[in-house]
Amino acid sequence: MVSFSQKTYAARGQEHVHPLAKQLFANMERKKSNLSVAADVATKAELLLLADKVGPYICVLKTHIDIVEDFDMDLVAQLQGLAEKHDFLIFEDRKFADIGNTVKLQYGGGIYRIADWAHFTNCHVIPGEGIIQGLAEVGMPKGRGLLLLAEMSSKGMLATGAYTDKNVEMAVKNEFVVGFIGSRRFTEDRDLITMTPGIGLHASGDALGQQYRTPETIVTKNGSDIIIVGRGIYGPGKDVAVEAQRYRDAGWAAYENRLAKD
Repeated sequence: MVSFSQKTYAARGQEHVHPLAKQLFANMERKKSNLSVAADVATKAELLLLADKVGPYICVLKTHIDIVEDFDMDLVAQLQGLAEKHDFLIFEDRKFADIGNTVKLQYGGGIYRIADWAHFTNCHVIPGEGIIQGLAEVGMPKGRGLLLLAEMSSKGMLATGAYTDKNVEMAVKNEFVVGFIGSRRFTEDRDLITMTPGIGLHASGDALGQQYRTPETIVTKNGSDIIIVGRGIYGPGKDVAVEAQRYRDAGWAAYENRLAKD
C-alpha cells in the first residue's frame, strides 16, 4: 500500500471522508501552501494586521485567542472575513485538557465560543477518550475537526512513547479527529493530517526550550503535512509578507521533494 505521505494533497482530499479535511487539502493544493502561521500576538489590531499580511501565503491561521487583551466578537467577525478573503482556515490552539462535560462548555460557550468560528481545535488526551467525545458533541454538528497533541516541540516534553501511541489509537477510531500535532506521520491505518510547530529555516532553539526543525526534516523526511511558523515570520525587524512567502516556498518545496522520493 502506498503511504498517505506519498500521495498528493489533491488525491488525499478527493479520497478523504471528513469534509473539513477535504476542504483543507483542496485549499493547500489551490494555494500551493502547507504553511500555517502561529499568530501569538496580544491585541486585536496586531492579530488582524498579521492575518491580512500572511493570508495570501497560508493554508491555516493558528490563534491563541485567550492572549488577545481586547478580544471581542467583532475580532471574530473580521478574522472570518479575512479567512474568506485570503482562502485560509482557522485553528484555535486551545489545548483542551479537562473531562468531557467541562470541555463541552469551554468549546461551545464562554466568552470565546470557539466552536462557532474555529475550523480546528486541539486537545490533550490525558483525561481519557471522554475529552474527544465531549468536544465532538459540540464540534461535529458544526463541521469542525480535532487535532490530538501526540507530541510537542519543546525540550523535555513528556508526550512520548506509550502516551503518543495512545493518541494514535484514539485518533484512528474517532471520526471527529482529523489529525495530530506532532513531528511525523504516525499511522497508515487512516489518513490523519500532521501539523508541526517549531519550524525554522535553520535548526536552532530559544531560551525557553523551544526546538526548531527545518521544513526538509519535518515534511520530506518525517512525512508531516503542515509546518507551523511564528516568530520566524513576524519577529522584530522582519518583513512579514516576505518571510511568509519564504516559508511557504520552503514548505512546498519540501513537499514536492517528498513526492519525488522513491
